[in-house]
Amino acid sequence: MSFFGPLLDPATLPDPKQVATPLFILFVLIELTLVHRRRLKGDYETRDTLTSLIMGTGSVLGGVLLGGLGYLCLLGAYDMRLTTIQTTPLSLFLLFLLDDMRFYWGHRFSHRIRWFWADHVIHHSSQHYNLSTALRQPWLSGISGMFLLQTPLALIGFHPAALVFVGALNLVYQFWIHTEAVGRFPRWFEAVFNTPSHHRVHHARNAKYLDANYAGTLIVWDRLFGSFIPEDDAEPAEYGLVKNLGTFNPLRVATHEYVGILKDVAQRGLTIRQRLAYFLAPPGWSHDGSRMTSDELKRRDEERKKQNEKTTVRAAD
Repeated sequence: MSFFGPLLDPATLPDPKQVATPLFILFVLIELTLVHRRRLKGDYETRDTLTSLIMGTGSVLGGVLLGGLGYLCLLGAYDMRLTTIQTTPLSLFLLFLLDDMRFYWGHRFSHRIRWFWADHVIHHSSQHYNLSTALRQPWLSGISGMFLLQTPLALIGFHPAALVFVGALNLVYQFWIHTEAVGRFPRWFEAVFNTPSHHRVHHARNAKYLDANYAGTLIVWDRLFGSFIPEDDAEPAEYGLVKNLGTFNPLRVATHEYVGILKDVAQRGLTIRQRLAYFLAPPGWSHDGSRMTSDELKRRDEERKKQNEKTTVRAAD
């Protein structure tokens, strides 16, 4: 027993995802059934749902095969720790908050740096938004390097097993916000926590909603760092990618952006800087300006709306 509560052995912490996975499948089946019976708002498409389930299964297998690389890195950082933070309920709560902010920035990088987007884009590839979409996860996250964002927490003394535990808790929380069946919660809840309303915005392909609401559990990070956009009932979310894939092939879903990066980098006549930019610049960047980034799409959309407003005013006059 410490001043901060009972001491816990990090090695004995359960795997929340393993415990929750059967419940995920159960709730997907319940939502699917109620949506088809028109008891709940939502939309399921058989091939899309199967693709999401296959992607989820592949993600678990990929985690088994590649996840050890990230954990070894965390163990190495922990061996060089500045101090040792004992694992207690209070320290786990503090770690959860810190790791939730880490998730926010990692998620934001995943939308702003193409190499990370190549991994994360899988989760956004469905044109439907339901609980099965939460299971549509990448297969190659172990090679993305995103786990490096957790190393500072290991360096200051949090045990890697505790990091894995709170990170899994965060992902478990995010399962239920992938639904159209839930509207909005009381204002205090919507102000603090990530909710289906906030996350529908994040999954939308509408120019207005691009690159917003990166939160894991706490929406306060988006409010604090200027990336929050509320759901607008006047502009319902359209789901998917700016340029949708048009396929349910899991292999293509899992690798299409990596293939795209390789094709872009292999173009003739590029400078080293341009080739690096195809890895590190925002998605949509191109050396010849033939594509548009999310920032450019948002500016074009705002200009179009302003022009429409001027046209409406002139017509009224």
